[in-house]
Order: sequence, then C-alpha cells, then structure tokens
Amino acid sequence: VQLQASGGGLVQPGGSLRLSCAASESTLGSIGWFRQAPGKEREGVSCISSNDDNTFYSDSMKGRFTISRDHAEDTVYLQMNSLKPEDTAIYYCATTRNYVHYCSGIPSSYDYWGQGTQVTVSS
Repeated sequence: VQLQASGGGLVQPGGSLRLSCAASESTLGSIGWFRQAPGKEREGVSCISSNDDNTFYSDSMKGRFTISRDHAEDTVYLQMNSLKPEDTAIYYCATTRNYVHYCSGIPSSYDYWGQGTQVTVSS
C-alpha cells in the first residue's frame, strides 16, 4: 500500500488546514496521523480504526483536530482548526497491514508510511 499525504502549507495562528492521506488501494488497516518537528521525536496526532468505530486524538489536539475517512475514495482526512505555532511540523500518515479494531498513536504499530506534508503555523 502506498500513501500520499497532502494539504500542508503556511497558515497563520488560529487558521485551519485539511490534510489528506490517499491510499493506492483499499486497505483494511487503521490510519494514523503523526507529526515530527525539527529536533523532536515523531508523535501520534490522531488515528481511526479499520471500521471507523474508534478514533484517537493526542491531548493537545482534542477539540481542534478531527479525523475522518472516505472509503469510496480510500482517503483519510485530518481537519485541523485553531492552529498554533507549536503545531508546525511535518505530518505523516500511516496504515497498518491488518484489520485493527482499536487504532494506536504509537508509530511502531504501523506498517506503511506516506512521505509527509509540511505544516507551518506562523504570522
């Protein structure tokens, strides 16, 4: 499975962006979004389980970010609102090889990764 992340860019504090993660084929796996800022470890942002029943958000993203999936388009979206300068990072999407009922925010739980899209929040 190949993943293509897109939708990043430069936005002012308080602004919004919608990231997309398009899969090359239909996947049974869960989809996770992660981010990595310069000099920091990759961290979990959000994820959605294989059947969309369960989602996860990191504490700092709760209430600001929303993850959703369009199975017809094999695409997962991350709507990011009220963006802050500390949200600046490269955002990656990833998927698991197998069906997962509860998704994980841990990078090592995922098997396939996209190339990342840069999000910069600055005035």
